[in-house]
Amino acid sequence: MITTVIADGKKEYEFIAYLKKRAQSSDKNVIPVVSEILENVMENGDEAVRAYTVKFDGKAPDQTEISADVIDALVAQCDPAYVETVQKAAANIADFHRRQVQQSWMTTKANGVMMGQRVRGLKRVGIYVPGGTAAYPSSVLMNAIPAKIAGVQEIIMCTPPQKDGTPNPNIIAAAKIAGVDRIFLMGGAQAVAALAYGTETVPKVDKIVGPGNIFVATAKKLLYGTVDIDMIAGPSEILIVADKTADPKFLAADLMSQAEHDKLASAILLTDSAELAEQTKAELTRQAASLARREIINSSLDNFGAIIVCSDIAQVIDFANELAPEHLEVCCANPMEYVGKLDNAGSVFLGNYSPEPLGDYFAGPNHVLPTSGTARFFSPLSVDSFIKKSSFIYYTEDALRADAADVVRFAETEGLTAHANSIKVRFE
Repeated sequence: MITTVIADGKKEYEFIAYLKKRAQSSDKNVIPVVSEILENVMENGDEAVRAYTVKFDGKAPDQTEISADVIDALVAQCDPAYVETVQKAAANIADFHRRQVQQSWMTTKANGVMMGQRVRGLKRVGIYVPGGTAAYPSSVLMNAIPAKIAGVQEIIMCTPPQKDGTPNPNIIAAAKIAGVDRIFLMGGAQAVAALAYGTETVPKVDKIVGPGNIFVATAKKLLYGTVDIDMIAGPSEILIVADKTADPKFLAADLMSQAEHDKLASAILLTDSAELAEQTKAELTRQAASLARREIINSSLDNFGAIIVCSDIAQVIDFANELAPEHLEVCCANPMEYVGKLDNAGSVFLGNYSPEPLGDYFAGPNHVLPTSGTARFFSPLSVDSFIKKSSFIYYTEDALRADAADVVRFAETEGLTAHANSIKVRFE
């Protein structure tokens, strides 16, 4: 049964500390296993990837890269209504992310100096997409569409084969709609290694994004620096801020929509109404009984869920900012009142008819979000995640002459005489 906490300035913060320990805990035995996989793939390329595919996925595909003809055939196998839904979602996601595009710029000064910034997309990005029990076509859209809009030249997707060695058609359809350029049937840490190092068939990428199990997450973490990555995601989480006007049926349903991800997921309700807290607790019991993943839901709620009753909404908002959740729902009489006060959240869902699954699949904002309190300093995946910036400077001789003494003074103060000399020799 989910825990009810009466906020007293201590108990609620003890609960935060408990959640942070859960997020920080990881199996240290995974690191040497993943390190060995990375080294093997770096040295043996496709041969190592194929061996790991047989070992972990049951069967290696006849062709690692999926051809255009096979992609079209797989899309044709999908339910047309599903394909139409994916197309609608893709249009919404593209519309939202186009508004994030940054432009290169240049400025000039009266003395002839020119300076500016060049913005362009990365050359090549790798997207990892789980393909087993956690096969999420929505993840393909959320990762590939911003990359395409950013101007990434080539998007490479890796996804593990099914047990019979074939691709998941729904994932392939999403990839085609999102504009993925090449698709490889490989999964796990070995796929991440192939993207980072390159193999005989898989091109080396500049950045790797996308969710995965602990082996995939560990591989990304270990390879950071060899390539860029999106983030190290922890267990999924939702925080709901609610006043007495909220509907307990909605609140319970939304808490469980995150709790069903896995047993480490966290679902928390913050409210200033003790009555609403009890009503929501009863709804959780009633609704969970009819849900397919109720065992996972109950375990998640029992261990990492909570209903926290605060003295007033001001305390609720303060605690929400302290928790800095991945998903934050605001189920209050006037939700727009709190937009400017909620500073720390991956994505905010306003009102009783903006449930978190709407953002997971369809509305447009990205669902790749910071977890475990990192929304205090991290942002959602966006077009910005797939660009790089360079600055440029042009000085005339007269402009440099005017600033030369100041630059030399800085260099000599820092003891870098060769820096100073680089300026001096131009005016001897």
